[in-house]
Formats: sequence, structure tokens, C-alpha cells
Amino acid sequence: MLDAKNARDNGEGAPDPTPVDEDEILKARGINVWYGDNHAIKDVTLDVQPRKVTAFIGPSGCGKSTLLRTFNRMNDEIEVCRTTGSVFWRGVDILGDDVDPVPLRRDVGMVFQKPNPFPKSIFDNIAYGLRIGGITDKDTLAQRVERSLRDAALWDEVSDRLGDSAMSLSGGQQQRLCIARTLAIEPEVLLMDEPCAALDPIATGKIEDLIYELKKDYTVVIVTHNMQQAARVSDLTGFFYLGEMIEYGRTTELFENPKEELTERYITGRFG
Repeated sequence: MLDAKNARDNGEGAPDPTPVDEDEILKARGINVWYGDNHAIKDVTLDVQPRKVTAFIGPSGCGKSTLLRTFNRMNDEIEVCRTTGSVFWRGVDILGDDVDPVPLRRDVGMVFQKPNPFPKSIFDNIAYGLRIGGITDKDTLAQRVERSLRDAALWDEVSDRLGDSAMSLSGGQQQRLCIARTLAIEPEVLLMDEPCAALDPIATGKIEDLIYELKKDYTVVIVTHNMQQAARVSDLTGFFYLGEMIEYGRTTELFENPKEELTERYITGRFG
């Protein structure tokens, strides 16, 4: 886990001067993100609560996924991307130049929109990150693989064919395998970028049930275009439009009594 240090001041999008509670999971302060000249995220500040599901909703291109990727510095992989502001993880500003994103991504894992299993066996998919982390004992690997598959509600479906190729699984099973692979390295936060976008309604239902169970042990942040899905699975919801966070609060309040007219127009289907 990262060690605490003082917040830095980036000029543009400077962090909130309020002291940061190290027990908080994620705190974004004045986040701005550009892709070249495109200002994709505009001065976003929010707190992600521990062991809750937080959903980001809004029309395509509004910055939801960009903000999500800021939480574990996946945007670093995009050459033209520039970020200012601060994201505090356990009291550490993870956007600092002295922070190594590799251990950060073990603490703050990510599941992508399209299932991306490795062309390996089911077992080796789950064990891959463990082996990279130095775990080689066969019994330990077997225990961690089983636990991760159970946590991802997949064990009962694959326990008798762990040596089979992960590519032989259905789309929904592949997505749960990718979730299990992320859980195997024991993150504290699980970022999910449209995890059901490529799935049928039955597989989507299983993933939603899984998300509900995961929040007992993990902090989950999910990006979704499906407002009904956000209403079903999340405790808090942020509505984004053109790079700005228009409203953020408890999901029931945001959907039943939105404070902003733009939010109300979006959730009632009058645009988007």
C-alpha cells in the first residue's frame, strides 16, 4: 500500500485545502483532463465512499470513463493525455510524479468494457497476476484461484475444467473470469468500465448480482450508460455532461428528486 504524504499543488485544479482523511478510499480534488486540446474533464471534485457502489452516468463522450481511469492512472498510457488536480488514495496524491502506478493498480483494480481473457487456461488466467507477484507455491495458488472464482460467482460453473481454455467460456463467464482475475491480487477498489456493455440480459443480471455481493468486501466504482442499472446496483451516482459533474449524491435521491434541471432532463429521457 502507498505511504501517506502531503498533498501537492498543481496550480490548475489545485487540491482542496481541507486535510485529507487517510481512512477515506478515494478523493478527487479539482481534476482536469485534456486529450490534446480537448478538455475532457472539467474541475471535478468528489469522494468515493468505502464499501459502496458508486455509478457514473451520462451521455457518450461526457468524461465518465476518463475520470474512472484517473483513479488508477490508466490515462498515463495515452500519450496526448494530460491531467491536473489531485486524487488521494489512503491520503496519498497518486498523481504525484513519485508514485509508481504498478502497485497502485494492484490496490485499485480495473475491469474493462469488453472481456479480455488471456489465451491461457482458466486456472492460469487467475494465477497470472499472483505469479507475477512472486507466488509460486502450488497449494497457495490453488487456494487463491478457488477463492477468487468463488468471489466472482464462477467457481461452480468451471471447477471441473480449470485446465480448459478461458476462450471457451461464454461472454458473461469471460467477464466474471476477468473480475476474478482482478480480485485474485486482492485490490481494495474495483473500477468497472461498462462491464455489461457486451453482454446479454441474463449475463448482465449475473454481473449485477455479483456487484451487489462484492460491495460487502470491496469499494466499487462503475461506469454505465444504463440508468436502470445504476439505479439497481449503486449507492451513489454522479451525473456527467460535457466533462462536468452536474450532480453527485445518493442514488435514490438523484433519481427521485434531482437537484439540477439537467439531471432531471437526462433521467427522464428528454435528452441523451
